[in-house]
Amino acid sequence: MGLTQHEKGTQNVQYIVNLMLLRGNIGRPGAGLVPVRGHSNVQGDRTVGINERPPKALLDRIEQVFGFAVPRKHGHDAGLALEAMIAGESKVFIGLGGNFVAASPDTDRISEAIRKLQLTVQISTKLNRSHVVHGQHSYILPCIARSEEIRANGEVQFITVEDSMSMVHASQGHAVPASPHLRSEPWIIAHLARAILGTRSKIPWESLVEDYDRIRDNIEKVFPIFQGFNSRVRVPGGFHLNNSARERIWNTPNGKANFIIQTGLMEDDAPSAEGMLWMTSMRSHDQYNTTLYSESDRYRGVFNQRDVLFINAKEMKDRQLEFGDRVDVTTVSTDGVERCLRFLKVLPWSMPDGCCGSYYPEANVLIPLYARDPISGIPSAKAFPVTLQRSARKTREGSPP
Repeated sequence: MGLTQHEKGTQNVQYIVNLMLLRGNIGRPGAGLVPVRGHSNVQGDRTVGINERPPKALLDRIEQVFGFAVPRKHGHDAGLALEAMIAGESKVFIGLGGNFVAASPDTDRISEAIRKLQLTVQISTKLNRSHVVHGQHSYILPCIARSEEIRANGEVQFITVEDSMSMVHASQGHAVPASPHLRSEPWIIAHLARAILGTRSKIPWESLVEDYDRIRDNIEKVFPIFQGFNSRVRVPGGFHLNNSARERIWNTPNGKANFIIQTGLMEDDAPSAEGMLWMTSMRSHDQYNTTLYSESDRYRGVFNQRDVLFINAKEMKDRQLEFGDRVDVTTVSTDGVERCLRFLKVLPWSMPDGCCGSYYPEANVLIPLYARDPISGIPSAKAFPVTLQRSARKTREGSPP
């Protein structure tokens, strides 16, 4: 993620691939490329077409298998969805898990836009910030967690996940659900589909969630790579989905691995301001995505606090700052919007010159929505320009010194 969360993140990855091709590493055992993703099933989502711009071949196959006309207009990625909310073009938001509000850049502007939506629905396993920043009408639909047992028609079900190594395996929870009234995510989605589409939809929604093998049978029909899905996934350890590049088979028009050359990659077109620093957001030790298990960070020797700014000793000296001083951090924005995170405690840390850092997701309020990779849409959370000012007060309001 440190490579991709830049305005030129795609080019970062492409040039690493170029280097690996030059060295002949791709297809060599133990020497290729492995994307380290932040969630256990991000790769699996991509494999089965969870994409706002699905390819024509996939849409054609879905029509053949299920017998209905598939919408062909591209959807929104997260960044475009946020822009549509701000512009008043979107009316409804349905979140399947996650903490969308806290995870989004430009948090204050996004929160304001979400509150103007007509309807927000959160399908969730636990409460988070997104449940209290909501539209004019709001529903929270609690669901069974992946760690809990899922039953349908009295039979225990399992789901499947694909890891970064393209291994597909079964995942089955064993904890007793918090309530007998809880339903699984597939059950909720299937019954929403039936309620919305009614008899117009010929898809057997209810039948699919009565036996999850039926869902996998349909995945196999759409994606031939999943041939024998239900039998293969029952083998301990699961099975591997082949990657053609691993075999040095290049699915390109000329049948070769092609270098991607970018022009202007090293050009410095960033904003500038006196005393400007490049800020990066980071996670603490006891943190999983936006979930905080404590306010301590054993990685960096920080305990019982998160409102901190990491900066090296040289930059502290240049700004006449000392350990424990409080500063306000302001984004060097190009759209006229003020973005400020106030009263952060200065902590010396081994950051590069010209840089500073603070915790995610708190620092998201500083990241402009426009500061994202135009190709992938990923926010530039690892490099955005800021300035520092001493806080006007000695203590946070309502807090002891």
